[in-house]
Amino acid sequence: MADEAKTFMVEDARLIFRNFSGKEGQYNREGDRNFAVILDPVTAEKMLADGWNVRSLGAREEGDEETPYIQVSVSFKNRPPRIVMITSNSRTTLDEAAVEVLDWAEIRVADLIARGYEWNVNGKTGTKAYLQSLFVTIEEDALERKYATYGDDLGE
Repeated sequence: MADEAKTFMVEDARLIFRNFSGKEGQYNREGDRNFAVILDPVTAEKMLADGWNVRSLGAREEGDEETPYIQVSVSFKNRPPRIVMITSNSRTTLDEAAVEVLDWAEIRVADLIARGYEWNVNGKTGTKAYLQSLFVTIEEDALERKYATYGDDLGE
Protein backbone atom coordinates (compact mmCIF):
# COMPACT_ATOMS: atom_id res chain seq x y z
CA MET A 1 0.00 0.00 0.00
CA ALA A 2 1.41 3.40 -0.97
CA ASP A 3 2.15 5.95 1.73
CA GLU A 4 -0.35 8.73 1.11
CA ALA A 5 0.12 10.66 4.33
CA LYS A 6 -0.91 14.28 4.35
CA THR A 7 1.97 16.73 4.61
CA PHE A 8 2.42 20.47 4.88
CA MET A 9 5.41 22.74 4.43
CA VAL A 10 6.09 26.07 6.13
CA GLU A 11 8.97 28.23 4.97
CA ASP A 12 10.35 31.00 7.17
CA ALA A 13 8.33 29.46 10.00
CA ARG A 14 7.89 31.07 13.39
CA LEU A 15 8.42 28.35 16.00
CA ILE A 16 6.86 28.76 19.45
CA PHE A 17 6.54 26.58 22.55
CA ARG A 18 9.81 24.83 21.69
CA ASN A 19 10.43 21.64 23.65
CA PHE A 20 12.89 19.63 21.56
CA SER A 21 14.36 18.19 24.78
CA GLY A 22 11.04 16.65 25.85
CA LYS A 23 11.15 18.13 29.34
CA GLU A 24 8.09 17.73 31.50
CA GLY A 25 6.15 20.91 32.07
CA GLN A 26 2.69 22.28 32.74
CA TYR A 27 1.54 21.36 29.22
CA ASN A 28 3.95 18.53 28.41
CA ARG A 29 4.59 14.96 29.55
CA GLU A 30 8.19 13.87 30.13
CA GLY A 31 9.71 12.65 26.86
CA ASP A 32 7.21 14.34 24.51
CA ARG A 33 9.33 16.41 22.13
CA ASN A 34 7.39 19.05 20.24
CA PHE A 35 7.01 22.65 19.15
CA ALA A 36 4.31 24.76 17.55
CA VAL A 37 4.26 26.64 14.25
CA ILE A 38 2.35 29.86 13.65
CA LEU A 39 0.07 29.58 10.60
CA ASP A 40 -1.42 32.27 8.43
CA PRO A 41 -5.24 32.44 8.70
CA VAL A 42 -5.92 31.13 5.18
CA THR A 43 -3.66 28.09 5.63
CA ALA A 44 -5.12 27.47 9.09
CA GLU A 45 -8.69 27.39 7.71
CA LYS A 46 -7.71 24.95 4.95
CA MET A 47 -5.92 22.71 7.43
CA LEU A 48 -8.84 22.77 9.86
CA ALA A 49 -11.19 21.75 7.07
CA ASP A 50 -8.80 18.91 6.22
CA GLY A 51 -8.85 17.57 9.80
CA TRP A 52 -5.57 18.95 11.20
CA ASN A 53 -5.50 19.87 14.90
CA VAL A 54 -5.14 23.65 14.47
CA ARG A 55 -5.42 25.76 17.62
CA SER A 56 -5.39 29.49 18.30
CA LEU A 57 -3.55 31.80 20.66
CA GLY A 58 -5.90 34.32 22.19
CA ALA A 59 -5.65 37.94 21.08
CA ARG A 60 -3.13 39.92 23.11
CA GLU A 61 -5.07 43.15 22.96
CA GLU A 62 -8.70 43.96 22.41
CA GLY A 63 -9.43 44.18 18.70
CA ASP A 64 -6.54 41.91 17.72
CA GLU A 65 -7.26 38.62 15.99
CA GLU A 66 -6.35 35.24 17.39
CA THR A 67 -3.16 33.64 16.05
CA PRO A 68 -3.58 30.14 14.58
CA TYR A 69 -0.89 27.52 15.18
CA ILE A 70 -0.36 23.79 15.01
CA GLN A 71 1.64 21.63 17.39
CA VAL A 72 4.24 19.42 15.72
CA SER A 73 5.54 16.30 17.48
CA VAL A 74 9.19 15.33 17.14
CA SER A 75 9.53 11.55 17.36
CA PHE A 76 12.64 9.47 16.74
CA LYS A 77 10.83 6.13 17.20
CA ASN A 78 9.47 4.97 13.83
CA ARG A 79 10.57 7.54 11.25
CA PRO A 80 13.24 9.82 12.67
CA PRO A 81 13.01 13.36 11.29
CA ARG A 82 15.84 15.01 9.41
CA ILE A 83 16.87 18.05 11.46
CA VAL A 84 19.68 20.23 10.16
CA MET A 85 21.18 23.22 11.97
CA ILE A 86 22.92 25.71 9.69
CA THR A 87 25.53 28.22 10.84
CA SER A 88 27.84 30.53 8.92
CA ASN A 89 30.36 27.76 8.31
CA SER A 90 28.57 24.43 8.74
CA ARG A 91 25.53 22.22 8.38
CA THR A 92 25.03 19.84 11.29
CA THR A 93 22.48 17.05 11.33
CA LEU A 94 21.00 16.87 14.82
CA ASP A 95 20.14 13.50 16.28
CA GLU A 96 17.94 12.65 19.26
CA ALA A 97 20.71 13.48 21.74
CA ALA A 98 21.64 16.83 20.17
CA VAL A 99 18.29 18.26 19.07
CA GLU A 100 17.64 19.93 22.43
CA VAL A 101 20.05 22.74 21.45
CA LEU A 102 17.15 24.18 19.44
CA ASP A 103 15.19 24.91 22.62
CA TRP A 104 17.38 27.96 23.32
CA ALA A 105 18.94 28.73 19.94
CA GLU A 106 18.28 32.09 18.36
CA ILE A 107 16.61 31.00 15.15
CA ARG A 108 16.92 33.29 12.15
CA VAL A 109 15.10 31.09 9.61
CA ALA A 110 13.26 27.78 9.95
CA ASP A 111 11.80 25.75 7.09
CA LEU A 112 9.92 22.54 7.81
CA ILE A 113 7.80 19.74 6.46
CA ALA A 114 5.43 17.82 8.73
CA ARG A 115 3.41 14.74 7.92
CA GLY A 116 0.05 13.81 9.32
CA TYR A 117 -0.99 10.81 11.34
CA GLU A 118 -4.72 10.06 11.26
CA TRP A 119 -6.07 9.20 14.70
CA ASN A 120 -9.40 7.96 15.98
CA VAL A 121 -10.07 7.81 19.73
CA ASN A 122 -13.52 7.26 21.25
CA GLY A 123 -15.27 8.39 18.07
CA LYS A 124 -13.19 11.56 17.71
CA THR A 125 -10.85 11.85 14.75
CA GLY A 126 -8.16 14.20 13.51
CA THR A 127 -4.71 14.52 12.06
CA LYS A 128 -1.67 14.95 14.29
CA ALA A 129 1.45 16.58 12.82
CA TYR A 130 4.84 14.86 13.07
CA LEU A 131 8.08 16.51 11.99
CA GLN A 132 9.49 15.08 8.77
CA SER A 133 12.29 17.57 8.12
CA LEU A 134 13.49 20.83 9.61
CA PHE A 135 16.25 23.14 8.42
CA VAL A 136 17.14 25.84 10.94
CA THR A 137 19.54 28.72 10.35
CA ILE A 138 20.98 29.98 13.63
CA GLU A 139 21.66 33.64 14.35
CA GLU A 140 25.25 33.79 15.54
CA ASP A 141 26.75 36.48 17.72
CA ALA A 142 30.09 38.22 17.01
CA LEU A 143 32.17 35.75 19.03
CA GLU A 144 30.55 32.71 17.42
CA ARG A 145 31.41 34.14 14.00
CA LYS A 146 34.96 35.07 15.11
CA TYR A 147 35.76 31.57 16.37
CA ALA A 148 33.75 29.62 13.78
CA THR A 149 36.89 28.29 12.09
CA TYR A 150 38.30 26.73 15.28
CA GLY A 151 37.60 23.15 16.38
CA ASP A 152 35.59 22.30 19.48
CA ASP A 153 38.67 22.44 21.73
CA LEU A 154 39.88 25.73 20.14
CA GLY A 155 43.25 24.08 19.51
CA GLU A 156 42.49 22.51 16.15
